[in-house]
Amino acid sequence: MLQLLSVNFDDRIPNWRTQSEVLSYHVLVLVTDGKVRYTINGQEIIAERGDFLYIPQSTLRSGDTVPGSPHQKYTVLITTEPGSKLDIPFLDQGEFIRFRLSSLHSTQRKFMKLFEEMRSGRSFHSYIGLGLTQELIGLLARELEKPEVTPAKMFYAQLMKQYLLDHYREHVEIGQLGELIDRSPNYATALFKEVFGQSPIRYMHQLRLLEACRLLLHSDMTVADIAQYLGYYDPSYFFRMFKKHVGLSPSEFIARGRTEDLPQPFP
Repeated sequence: MLQLLSVNFDDRIPNWRTQSEVLSYHVLVLVTDGKVRYTINGQEIIAERGDFLYIPQSTLRSGDTVPGSPHQKYTVLITTEPGSKLDIPFLDQGEFIRFRLSSLHSTQRKFMKLFEEMRSGRSFHSYIGLGLTQELIGLLARELEKPEVTPAKMFYAQLMKQYLLDHYREHVEIGQLGELIDRSPNYATALFKEVFGQSPIRYMHQLRLLEACRLLLHSDMTVADIAQYLGYYDPSYFFRMFKKHVGLSPSEFIARGRTEDLPQPFP
């Protein structure tokens, strides 16, 4: 049986440190910015943005801030019954893990949702929080099952991602990405999907539509102006893409965005 003890978010705390102690609980850590230093059973570990750490119960652990690199991280503290098997390999094995996530954004949103639920104090928050924790652990276990991406593949994938970040408003073809890494278009698409879990074209649309959400709420541009600005020269096509990815029409999004929390449209 799994029990959720607490969820914390450390937001660039000056001179953060935690004393050396043998843990009586398991810790899940997601570093979302900067660097943090842990000493795990006498071995120094530097965790950076995008790293997930599992620190099991009975580990001798201490930690502090890396000088000049204030960090942000989520920590989830859980316990399990001694000797119980949860059919989650990394929990059942009980060994320290440091793992670079292929999709930091989506995992960060899961941690954030869990943190906000537990902080809210609303009715049944502990029950809902336990469910969110179980979902998060399952997704992390699935991520750990994936074959490790080689440094070369990660380098090429990051090159393509940065190109899309720089040129997402332009007309981008897969052939351009292939030329960028000196590979075929099919290889470029497969590699991007292997590393980031989605095609480069879908990622480009997500960048465009995330910017569209911002402009709809924080600019005086019309829907047609936004469509053209983002490279959708047919407003009706922009409307269909927005509805498909966000789940709302632009006008519905504006109304909801002004009256309640913004939806989270991107997986």
